Amino acid sequence: MSFSDPVGDMLTRIRNAQTRGRATAHSPASKLRGWVLDVLVREGYIRGYAFTKNADGQSEIEIELKYFDGSPAIRELKRISRPGRRVYSGVRNLPLVRQGLGVAIVSTAQGVMSDGDARDANVGGEILCTVF
Repeated sequence: MSFSDPVGDMLTRIRNAQTRGRATAHSPASKLRGWVLDVLVREGYIRGYAFTKNADGQSEIEIELKYFDGSPAIRELKRISRPGRRVYSGVRNLPLVRQGLGVAIVSTAQGVMSDGDARDANVGGEILCTVF
């Protein structure tokens, strides 16, 4: 099965699993999804993830979700750049999510990183999503 927006699909799976109070979410595996999850782990929004094989033998990612006092650590997970409308930003115009309390995940020439890391590296790129 092919997706037109694999990152958006993964973010939706995470939102749905947290709404249901599940401990894990599953998503088909890809390098870009893994890089986005690396940023979420570094910023403390999820516990971790692992690449596994499903019953059909296809690779998938098992995402361990994080909760604090019964509520999800991720309050808002929003896709910004979509296949039909890409959103690019220079380093000076990177958005502040909730006045700096949240994180924007940016795909740059130096890899996928948070907006703070992109400012430190002085690079801009495609704004994939925002997390709060």
